[in-house]
Amino acid sequence: MGNKGDIVLLIDDDKEVVNINAKYLQNAGYQVAITTDPLKVLAYIEKFHPQCIVSDVMMPGLDGFALCELVRGKWDIPIILLTGKSSEDDKVEGLLCGADDYMVKPYSLRELEARIRVNIRRHKGDKNKSDTIIRYEPLKIDITAHKVFCNEEEIVLSNREYELLYYLITNAGRVVTFQEIGEKIWGVYSESDRRSIMVNLSRLRKRLEAYAELANIIETVWGQGYLFRGMK
Repeated sequence: MGNKGDIVLLIDDDKEVVNINAKYLQNAGYQVAITTDPLKVLAYIEKFHPQCIVSDVMMPGLDGFALCELVRGKWDIPIILLTGKSSEDDKVEGLLCGADDYMVKPYSLRELEARIRVNIRRHKGDKNKSDTIIRYEPLKIDITAHKVFCNEEEIVLSNREYELLYYLITNAGRVVTFQEIGEKIWGVYSESDRRSIMVNLSRLRKRLEAYAELANIIETVWGQGYLFRGMK
């Protein structure tokens, strides 16, 4: 259940939906801030300092994709997008705009709470890790700073890209399945999550392959998952 100190910001222009979600999360132990006006998101973040944001996608004035990009420009806060659209393109757009997670309506409130809990826990865990450097020359991961370098030049990654790379590196030399990645990083896994993993992995590859030394460092194992090939 939620940590009593954790604050979740709910954004949805549907008052009934946002109130139902708020009540459930409060009963689960969270503090909840709500707004039906997405244009107030920055002011609400400044006021409540939430540990997680849950936002509807289809809203007047500012949709969830634009909201996600707006927040990402200033804060590193887990964002979960909710939508009535189940098309793959919409899910991909949500991930590309910087969302940490994406759920299609109708969704289980129990699963929503689980995804909130996992995203908050992972985010806190990243900040609390001890001072450790992982090296797969010329690649270096500074766990404390949450940064990745190639020959001391920083490779700028999103949270999801960093988490994927870190998980693959800490399992170097073996095939990591889609299910393992989903359960470890997203907290839960279903076959519909495979596309999300593939999109994020593709983005990670493009960032790494900007450096010739890192080309083909991550291998796709068809139908199974991925293999990190690196020489320590």
